[in-house]
This record gives sequence, structure tokens and C-alpha cells, in this order.
Amino acid sequence: MALSEQEIIRREKLQNLRNLGINPYPANLFPVNHTSKQIKESFEEGKKVIVAGRLMSVRDQGKACFAELQDSEGRIQLYVNRDVLCEGDDKTLYNTVFKKLTDLGDFIGIEGELFTTKVGAQCIRVDGFTFLSKTLRPLPLPKVDEDGNVHDAFNDAELRYRMRYVDLTVNQNVKETFIKRTKLFNAMRDFFNGAGYLEVETPVLQPIAGGAAARPFITHHNSLDIPLYMRIANELYLKRLIVGGFEGVYEFSKNFRNEGMDRTHNPEFTAMEIYVAYKDYNWMMNFAEDLLEHCAVAVNGSSDVVFGEHTINFKAPYARVTMTDSIKHFTGFDISGKSEEELYEAAKGMGIDVDKTMGKGKLIDEIFGAKCEGNYIQPTFITDYPKEMSPLCKEHRDNPELTERFELMICGKEVANAYSELNDPIDQRERFEDQMRLSEKGDDEANGIIDEDFLRALEYGMPPTSGMGIGMDRLMMYLTNNVSIQEVLLFPQMRPEKKQIAIELTDEEKFIIDLLKGNENKVELTQLKIKANLSGKKWDSAMKGLSKHGLTKVAVEGDFKMVELVE
Repeated sequence: MALSEQEIIRREKLQNLRNLGINPYPANLFPVNHTSKQIKESFEEGKKVIVAGRLMSVRDQGKACFAELQDSEGRIQLYVNRDVLCEGDDKTLYNTVFKKLTDLGDFIGIEGELFTTKVGAQCIRVDGFTFLSKTLRPLPLPKVDEDGNVHDAFNDAELRYRMRYVDLTVNQNVKETFIKRTKLFNAMRDFFNGAGYLEVETPVLQPIAGGAAARPFITHHNSLDIPLYMRIANELYLKRLIVGGFEGVYEFSKNFRNEGMDRTHNPEFTAMEIYVAYKDYNWMMNFAEDLLEHCAVAVNGSSDVVFGEHTINFKAPYARVTMTDSIKHFTGFDISGKSEEELYEAAKGMGIDVDKTMGKGKLIDEIFGAKCEGNYIQPTFITDYPKEMSPLCKEHRDNPELTERFELMICGKEVANAYSELNDPIDQRERFEDQMRLSEKGDDEANGIIDEDFLRALEYGMPPTSGMGIGMDRLMMYLTNNVSIQEVLLFPQMRPEKKQIAIELTDEEKFIIDLLKGNENKVELTQLKIKANLSGKKWDSAMKGLSKHGLTKVAVEGDFKMVELVE
């Protein structure tokens, strides 16, 4: 493993600590009794405190230093005086251990006394210092100049998501996003528990990929010698529990769909699903808008939430629009009673990319997604979906072509999906058979397997029930003003990390790279040669070496040859 100069130095410091008899990774408990937040909220002059965290900055003043310690709740200033920390003649703890062998990012334990500096800053006067963990890599700490401008910020998205542990350390706003995520889950649980509903767990590995239209991940169980599917939804299991006598059940489930990735989709995501007996989708709409208002206030202290250029108002009630009316409003086309061929031709006429494998439900979904969905910014319930789009949903009580279903749209995206649940086992079997025919036709999202056990459960009787699913990650995006789902997942799915091949560069090659980096990675060839000021032989050798390693390229731009650093 090729080490940077900083990493080599830190390993040398690690050994020097051990040579002094200091364990850089002690096993014993460190008796923390305060956090930085607690100190600031109840500051008391002269109070003794014990804190721990990362050393994040040091201002050396010779026989004393001011420093910043960062713990789980923020930062607190330290004042480290040589003669206070080392009362006797031996000043090794200050002069050597703290000043020479301690680096930014190291975990340290501090004992001291609170005081206020001459400029009014709350501070800990350090009289005890303990090494807790030596860091072997330097943190990418941003720097702020006198004008408040931030330099060297750790803001490369791929690095941030791949090394979330660094992101959380140096970008404090990121930690706040995940604190809010926990608040959201807690608020939703409190709301459901207050209504008397039971949180349950259902299988992640399932013998049939059911409950939604999606492509599953498939694995194999060696002992049973059967294929198993990663959960795409937990709907059918939760309904079995309603059959079994529970009046209301809910689950926060990890679902897995082997589909595309983009700013709003991750192959692993969190959904909440709730099912309540003796209710219908009209009741669930009222329940949903009260729930989301409650959650918005719990997370942000207000029902108004800023998302991009919009202010979303989560205060109930929300607008309600049927899917038929929505499509008619935005396209002028009435989907009522239309055949599959008519829908296909209409979609093609609207410039929508469709194909012959799509059934009526998929075609209507494509029309709505392309022409209507993006227009709904404020929370809006889209209701009464065509039957072909909803194989698990009860037929509409007033129109047999429709179902009693709604989706909640916010900022042009679906956040919640709910039904008056289909509890007629004969009708359900027919819907499953329709899905099988679509699968055979080539629709890879249609479920091609009939869940006989679920049908058997329905034959034992399921009371009238309403169910709802909420995409927790997408809701979290809105509540924290993040346009990318990766920002609200601690560890989003990433492509495999490319292995870095260590390249030994000559001093001349390093010098040319530094010149390029100092000029936005691109310099005109003649100007670069003048700036490098190397002999002809060294210049030629360095340029050939950089090109061979794939670190630079030369391209003609107009009348000039430009040397560019390859990322």
C-alpha cells in the first residue's frame, strides 16, 4: 500500500506514542460526563467537566494553545496551558504528546474547568489530557478565510457518499439531515402507536416476489434448494395479519428492486406500510394528511417546508383530483372506456415512448407520468385509478372500470400510495391471472406468479381494509430540502471503488502536475514549458512519463496545443 507523506508521518507519531508508554488505542472506559451542547446550554464558571471527541483545530501560542474539540453534538473551545496541564518539571505531555504527536482528527479525552475568555468565549481550561484514538489519515478539513470564504471543502458527491464517516465529521449539516430522519421515523411511530396500531416485522427473503410490480433481486437458499426473492414489498404479508385478527399493523421495511438508479431511486430503500381494518381509502386520505402534517411539524417545527424554489405546505387538507380528470385536464384526452390500442395510439401521438408489451394500466401510467405528474407541487391526492393499474385494489363502488386508490403527489413525485384493499378472493385470483398474461406478453415488471397462500388467506376472510405505503426516503428529501436520494441515505449504493494503482513520479513530473493544478488543470504547452523551466532532456522525459501514466493529455484548441491534467 502506497502511503502519502502525511500518512507516513502519522504512523511515525503512532510509534513515538508507544515508545513513550502511551497506548494510542486504549481499551478502558473514558468517563465522559458532558457534551459540548450541555456545556453551552448550562454554562457555569469554574465547573469541572469531562469531555471527549476529535481535535479539529489548534492555534499555537507557544506555552499555550487554543483548540477546538468536536463531539457528537458540536464543538467546544479548549485552552491548553503548558503549566496547568503539566504542573511539575516534566512538560512532556504538553511539549511532546500534545504539540508534536497529536494531529487534527485524533480522538482525545479532556478534563478541565469552565471559564470565559477575555473576548467572551466559553472555554475549557484543560488540566487532564488522554489519548483515545490516533488517526492515520488526515481529515479533509475545509478552511475559512478572513472574508468568510470556504476553501478545500469536502463536497465531491461520490467521495462524500462513499466515505460517509468523513462526510459526517467535516460537514456538520449532513449530520443534521440524519438526525431529522430519526425524528421523522419517531414521529410516525408515535402517530401510529397513539392510534393503537401494532408495529410488526415480515420476511425480507420471500418465496414469491409479490405485493408490487417491480423486478426483484433473486438469490438461492442452499439448504432448501429453492430460489428466494429479496422483498419488493411487504403488502401481502401485512394483509395476512389483518386476516389473522389484528385491526391495524404497520412496518418500516427495507425493500429491494433490481431497477435503475438515479437522483430519486436507490435499489435498496425504506418504505412504511400500514393496514387498518374496517376503513376505506377516503378515511386513509384524511389519516394521511393528518399524519404528514404531524411529521412535518415534528421534524422542522412547521407545516411549511422549503424544497428548492418551492415552499410546500403540509397542513391538512390536501387537494383531491381523479386520474381521469387529471389526464383530461393536461392532455385533452379522456381515458374512460378506451381500449389498449386506443391508449397506445394516444400515447404515441403525445410523443410518449411506449411499446406493444404494455397493457392498458402501463399505458395509462406512462401518459400520467409524462404529462400530468410533474404539475403537482403542493400535496395532492390523485384518486380513482383504472382497474388495470391496481391488481391488489378494490373495485370502485360507483364505477367498475376504476379502483378505490389514491397516490399522494408532492413536487411532481409520488410519496404515498393507498387502496381500499381488495378482499374478494375470486376477483383477486382473476387480477393475478391478468398480471400473468402481461408477464407472458413481455412486461418484466408484471408479477408472473400467483401467490396461492395469499389467496388461501383471503378465502378465510379479510375484513374491509385500507392500506397505505409511504416512500420514507423521498419524504425525507422533501423535509430536508435535498434533491438527491443519496443525501438522505447514510450509505447509498455505489459502483465498486476503482483500485488506485500507485505510480512513482519523478520530482519533475510532480512539479508539472502542481503547475497544472495551480492553473485549473489546463495550460498552453509553450507557457507550461516556460513555467517549468526545465532542461530539454528533463522536460521531454517528464512529459513522456506523465503521458505514459495517463495523467496528462495534449489537445489542439484553435492555434494552441493545450496540456490538460486527466482526472
